[in-house]
Amino acid sequence: MADQDISPRIALKADRRRPLVAIIGGGLSGAAVAYHLALTWRDVQPAIIVFEPRPEIGRGLAYDTRDAAHRINVPAARMSLLPEHPEDFLQWIIDNDAVADDPEAKRENGSVFPRRQLFGQYVAAALQPLVETGAVRHRQAVVTDVSRDGAFWRLSDSQGGQTFADYLVIATSHPAPSTPRNLAALASHPRFVADSTVAGSLDVIRPDDNLLVVGNGLTAADVVASLASSGHRGRITSISRRGLRARGHAPATQEPFGNFDAPPIRSTAWLLRQVRQAVVDAAAVSLTWHAVIDQVRGQGHAIWRNLPVPERRRLVRHLRPFWDVHRFRIAPQVEEVLDQAIEKGRMEVLAASITHARIHGDKIHVTLRPRRGVPVERVYDAAVVTTGPAHGGILDSQPWLANLRNHGHLQLDPTGLGLFCNDRSEAIGGDGTTDPTLLISGPLARGTFGELMGLPQITEHAVFVAHELAKKVRSAAVTG
Repeated sequence: MADQDISPRIALKADRRRPLVAIIGGGLSGAAVAYHLALTWRDVQPAIIVFEPRPEIGRGLAYDTRDAAHRINVPAARMSLLPEHPEDFLQWIIDNDAVADDPEAKRENGSVFPRRQLFGQYVAAALQPLVETGAVRHRQAVVTDVSRDGAFWRLSDSQGGQTFADYLVIATSHPAPSTPRNLAALASHPRFVADSTVAGSLDVIRPDDNLLVVGNGLTAADVVASLASSGHRGRITSISRRGLRARGHAPATQEPFGNFDAPPIRSTAWLLRQVRQAVVDAAAVSLTWHAVIDQVRGQGHAIWRNLPVPERRRLVRHLRPFWDVHRFRIAPQVEEVLDQAIEKGRMEVLAASITHARIHGDKIHVTLRPRRGVPVERVYDAAVVTTGPAHGGILDSQPWLANLRNHGHLQLDPTGLGLFCNDRSEAIGGDGTTDPTLLISGPLARGTFGELMGLPQITEHAVFVAHELAKKVRSAAVTG
């Protein structure tokens, strides 16, 4: 049950030796920090409160979906709340017979790709006992403001409550996608979907609509799969500047291949050459590119740490689209839907950008500029934006974040991927100083830690943040 009646200032006065850790965001990142801090570091026993407006902690935006077409894009055997036990989720599925009603989840090679909501159910089930015992308190509310109040962080929320915390962890999700400037004129069209992650947003698309999908990544693949499951049979044009389509998994399990952290790689160009050569070398021993990218992912933190900031920016600007489509692979069930649509001529993937868009009657008219060729005008019945989170807009996405920025507590990471923090995940303010009581957990710390978008890396980072918090709490208890 969510904690709806909290008076933290009174609690602090009654038990001054027990510091309070407030976590904003109860998706995977925030839930994992709370879980590991409560269970692994019982000797320090801080009070833990998680601000999450959903009824349960652990689902978040990614795993709260009810769309049966949305599946985890990593085999269940590699997804876990416990990094030291990578098959914990798979074992939970077996113990609970959780895919009994989903025969498509199990693949011929033995891998299991269940519906995405099932992982959210697994994380929520792990947190529930902690919520019931009070080890983790769930404040089912939206944070509306955060400010300094002496030695504490003061959090105001949508339920009218105020919480005073010793330590604050920002574990919110990425901001919603921003509509590309050239599509702004379509905002009033009834079948223009600016954010497909909103539940029910695709309901406006009719079965025979000729559809434009702006973006070719994981979200675009989810859109196509969702529409197929609901009976959409119209034509689909999916565009991105490079025309890179989301890739699938290797046909068989492979060990990571290559080495990219010794000697340290200092330039993006050198890294690209190393990866390309490793792909050639892998093919010579009958391995696919997947094994090479898996090794880059595994050594991602070391690679990122060794790159100077200008090189990190160069990588984000030039190589990120290629990395995303190879690193973030789609589930085989989703891949089959895309393959069938393309083979039947119902879907085309184009390397193109939009130079102009307008509404004429009930139609959407756009001018496409192919990567190679002359501009052409196309007419569509509907359009969906799937360009991904607006990373650079994170500090303006919520008022309390903007307030922390305006008061010098937060700033955007130099790479534009999230919030600026040091290698202890402590926020770096506008004047360049760090605040040991303000930590960043999960993908928003990606600019400092590199590979923090895949689930294994998110849970590993959550363990790291929990460890840092435990050290702080323990040190404060000794000096206090």
